[in-house]
Amino acid sequence: MIVLKPITPDRALIFKAVRLRALQDTPSAFGSTYSKESQLTDDAWIERSANWSNDRSTGYLAFDEEQNEEERADAYCGIAASYLNEQNPQKAHLISMWVAPDHRQSGVGKILIDAIERWATHRGAHTLLLTVTSSNHPAIAFYTRLGFSMTGNTEPYPNDPALIEYEMSKPTP
Repeated sequence: MIVLKPITPDRALIFKAVRLRALQDTPSAFGSTYSKESQLTDDAWIERSANWSNDRSTGYLAFDEEQNEEERADAYCGIAASYLNEQNPQKAHLISMWVAPDHRQSGVGKILIDAIERWATHRGAHTLLLTVTSSNHPAIAFYTRLGFSMTGNTEPYPNDPALIEYEMSKPTP
């Protein structure tokens, strides 16, 4: 069974390990890079996790209880976070979405997005926004199945000028 655990300072090093795995597995899915984030100190990860667990932002780690009894970093199989738009808090942004390859197409991604949607709705957001790179066809199909649609807004992907980031949105329940 998949259990979501909030990203908090006491899970900062687990958050670090999962995020670095995600950056290595799917580098073009994130606005940052493994080489940049692997240089962050543990204190920076603790601060980052605190910033992701407040009234305006949240993050979740997906933990597979069936395969693991201990809370080891490799027992975590997904991550997702969200924050409220600074200028318009009725919009929430989904960021850092990743599911481990051995857990893809098993429902983990939907569990993470459902939790983000509940959080965003509880905070008064009416729209959930995300960006996805033009080369990430499986993610685009996944988000479309969950009710996201292209907004028409695009921007260059910062880490590779050959790629474009598409914005997708979905009304919150």
